[in-house]
Amino acid sequence: MREAGYRTVVASDGPDAIDMASKLTSLDMLVTDVMMPEMTGDELAPRLRQNQPSLKVLYLTGYADKLFKEKVTLWQDEAYLDKPCSIKSLLQAVSLLLFGTVEGRPELNP
Repeated sequence: MREAGYRTVVASDGPDAIDMASKLTSLDMLVTDVMMPEMTGDELAPRLRQNQPSLKVLYLTGYADKLFKEKVTLWQDEAYLDKPCSIKSLLQAVSLLLFGTVEGRPELNP
């Protein structure tokens, strides 16, 4: 993500992500694993959205069945990507959520 020009912050688990997000002035996107220690990704997302309602969320999961067992449908500005995924697929999914296109950030394209 950094090599593609995105500013990133890395957290070790859900509570760490909540703590880190509280120190940021803005957060555009959460890329989270569904299955994590302490808190699942679909528990983390609504907690972060309390302070960042426009937060976009990309769930990475090898357990889509578990994601959709708890969540019947994804909310607006949410998507999921099956693991393992390629770097290209990850960057395309992020771009699609953030900018509405898989081509990347508009200001980076000629």
